[in-house]
Amino acid sequence: MDADRMKLSRLIIEGYKSIDKAGQTIEFGDVTVLLGANGSGKSNLISFFKMLNFMTTGALQTFIGEQGYADSILYFGSKNNSRLKAELFFTAGNRNKDTYQFTLSHASGDTLIFTEEFVTWENQSKNKPTKISLGAGHKESLLYEEAQKGGKGCGFIRDLLRGCQVFQFHDTSSTAKVRNQGYIGDNRYLRSSAGNLAAFLYMLKNRAEWRKYFDRIVRHIQLILPQFDNFILNPSPLNQDYIKLDWKEKNSEYSFGPHQLSDGSLRFMALTALLLQPEELLPKVFFLDEPELGLHPAAISNFAGMVRTASQSSQIVIATQSTRLVDEFDVSEIVVVEHNNINKCSEFRRLEETGLAEWLERYSLSELWEKNVLGGRPS
Repeated sequence: MDADRMKLSRLIIEGYKSIDKAGQTIEFGDVTVLLGANGSGKSNLISFFKMLNFMTTGALQTFIGEQGYADSILYFGSKNNSRLKAELFFTAGNRNKDTYQFTLSHASGDTLIFTEEFVTWENQSKNKPTKISLGAGHKESLLYEEAQKGGKGCGFIRDLLRGCQVFQFHDTSSTAKVRNQGYIGDNRYLRSSAGNLAAFLYMLKNRAEWRKYFDRIVRHIQLILPQFDNFILNPSPLNQDYIKLDWKEKNSEYSFGPHQLSDGSLRFMALTALLLQPEELLPKVFFLDEPELGLHPAAISNFAGMVRTASQSSQIVIATQSTRLVDEFDVSEIVVVEHNNINKCSEFRRLEETGLAEWLERYSLSELWEKNVLGGRPS
C-alpha cells in the first residue's frame, strides 16, 4: 500500500439534492461504507461524484440536463436555494494538502454557472498555501484549462476527479449490454454498467503483462461458482469486431452464453473483474451502489475480501443497506446516512468505536443496525 498517495480525505457539501444549505461534512478513508435505508440520501451523494466526473470532461451542462435541470439538483429547488457549494480536501501523508472549492449558482434557462472556483495548493515546507482562483461566470469548469497551464495542484485534482467513477451492475436484463455482443475494441477500462465486460476480459487475457490478473479473476469466480471453468473469449466468427461473454462448465466442452448466467452470477463476475483488475487500471476513487444485490452470502464475504485488495491502490465507497455486508467491515469504516424528517434533509454521521465498545462485545454491527442502535433504519 502506498501510504503517500494522494487521497480524498473530506468533503463539505451544501445545497445539493437532499443535502440542505447548512451542509454536511463527510470524511473518507480507504474504504467508506454508506449505510442507510432507501431514500436516506446515499444515492444523492454518489450522484454528486458523478457530476464531478462530468465536470472534468467539460460536460457539466450535459449532466444538469440529464438530471432534470437545476431545479432537480438544488435542495428543494432554486426558489428555496439558489446555489450549491462544495469543498474537497486531498492529502498525501504529511507532505502536502490540496483543496478544490466551487460554487454553482442558478442561472437563466434553469441551469447552473460557476460563481467561484478555487484550487488551494499547500506544501508542508512552505508557510502559506497557494490559492488559485479559476474565475467566475463560466458554464464549465476551468480546472482542465488551468492544469494545461501548469497551475499548482490543478493537474492532480483534475486527474483524481476524472478518476472518480460510479459502478452499478443492476441491469442484467435480457437487453443489457453485458448479455449481448459488444465492440471488441471497447476495452480501455471497465464501463460503469459492465456492458463491455467481455471485451475488457479479452484484453486482460491477451496482454502478457496482465494475463495473471485475468487468471486471478477466473479463480475467484470459481470459488463462488464451482461449476464455472473458464470464459470462452473469441471474436464472433460472423464479425471479428464483436465479442460476447461465452463460458463453459468444468468437465464439459459445451459453450454457454451470457444469457445462460443468473443475475447474481453475472453481477459477481462484473464485481470480480472490477476489483481484481491491474492496479494501474483501477479508478482512483470509485463508488459501488448496492453491490450486494442478488449475491449469495458466501459471495458477499468474497466480495468484501476483494474490496480489501483493491483498497490498497484505490479508495472505495460502498452504498448499501445489506445487514450481511456491513458485518464484513470495521466500525471506523461505516458512515450512517439518515433522512432527518424534521429538517427534511440527509445527514451523514461516521460511527465512533469508543461509544459502541460495550454493544460490540455482545452484538454484531448488523444486529446493532437492526436494533436501531446505529441509526440509519427506516423511520
